[in-house]
Amino acid sequence: MRSPEEFDLVRGDGATRDGLRAWDAADAYLLRHLESVGGTVVVVGDRWGALATALAEYQPVQITDSLLSQRATEANLERNGVGGVRLLSSLDPPPERVDVLLVRVPKSLALLEDQLCRLAPAVHAGTVVVGAGMVTEIHTSTLRLFERVLGPTRTSLAERKARLIFCTPDPDLPREPSPWPKTYTLDADAGPVSGRVVCDYAGVFCAERLDIGTRFFLKHLPELRGPLRVVDLGCGNGVVGLAAALIDPDAELIFVDESYPAVASARATFEANITGKAEFHVADGMSEMSPESVDVVLNNPPFHSHRATSDATAWRMFTGSRRALRKGGELWVVGNRHLGYHAKLRRLFGNCQVVASDPKFVVLRAVKR
Repeated sequence: MRSPEEFDLVRGDGATRDGLRAWDAADAYLLRHLESVGGTVVVVGDRWGALATALAEYQPVQITDSLLSQRATEANLERNGVGGVRLLSSLDPPPERVDVLLVRVPKSLALLEDQLCRLAPAVHAGTVVVGAGMVTEIHTSTLRLFERVLGPTRTSLAERKARLIFCTPDPDLPREPSPWPKTYTLDADAGPVSGRVVCDYAGVFCAERLDIGTRFFLKHLPELRGPLRVVDLGCGNGVVGLAAALIDPDAELIFVDESYPAVASARATFEANITGKAEFHVADGMSEMSPESVDVVLNNPPFHSHRATSDATAWRMFTGSRRALRKGGELWVVGNRHLGYHAKLRRLFGNCQVVASDPKFVVLRAVKR
C-alpha cells in the first residue's frame, strides 16, 4: 500500500491551510499494514483525507463527523488526481455490508461508541477491522469498546509512537443500537436556560454536561431586543443560541457549526424547548452568510485542531463574523484569558470591550463601525 508521503497532502481545503502536516505516524502505520483490500472498504475518522486518498483506487467510503474533514478530503483527492471516494457524514446511513473497516480512533470515546454501534450490523465474520491511533489516543477503554461492540481485540507493538488495533468480529455478539443521542436537564446555575433540556449527539463538545466556559458566557449574554438576526457560531449543542432565543423571543436564531452531530444536537435542543423557527447550518464558520446580513454573533471558539493548539479557527470565525455583521452589529466572544482574543478583536474591529472576566475566562464585545 502506498505511503502518505507519496502524495501531495494538505490540511484544510487548500485555501485555508494551517501549515501542519495532513497525516501522522498512525496513518502511515495503518497503510503499511494493509497489503491489499477488497470488497466494500469503509474509512472512519479520516481527519484530512490522507487515508481516503491513498486508498482511492479501492473506492472506499469515508465516514466523518466533520464538514472540514470532508472538504479537506475533496481537496486532497483533487490535488492528487484521484477520485472514487464516497463521502458520508457520521449521521448518514452506513453501507449495508462492510468488508474492510479502518478506524482512526477519535478523541471522544462516545463518538467511537456511536460509530462502531452504527457499523456493527454491516460487519460480518470475514470483515477485516483495523484501528489506528497514536499511543496517547488508545487506552484500555478503547480496546474494551471494540471488544464489546464487535469482538475479540488486540493491539500491535508501538511504532513511532503509533499503534494499531486488530479486532476479529464475532457474529454471535448482540448488535446493540447506539445509545446516542442522550439528553439531560440543566441545573439552576445555567442562567437563562436553567431547567431546560439539552440533547447531545456523540462527539459534541462537553456532551452530557455544561462546560464552564459556556456557563460563564450564559451569565453575561447581551440584552437582545427586537427582531434581530442572531448567530450561535460554533454552536455545539446549541445552548447559547437557545438562551438568546429565550432572552428575545422576537430574535431570528441561526445555528452554525462544522460538525454534523453538533448541528443535529442544536436542532434537537432548540425543538425540545421552543416552538418556533430557527436556521441550522453545517458550514465552515460564517462562510455561507451574506455580507452585512446579521446583527449579533455569539461565539465560543475552539483553540485546538485535533492535537495541535491553534488560533486559526478562531481568527476565521472573527473575520467571517465581521464580514457578515451589519454596521453597528456586535460580536460577543468567550474565551480563556490567556488566549489574548482582545488583541485580535481590536486589530480586526478597531475596538474591544471586556464585558466580564474571572480568573479563567473573559467575555469580549466588538462592534462593527
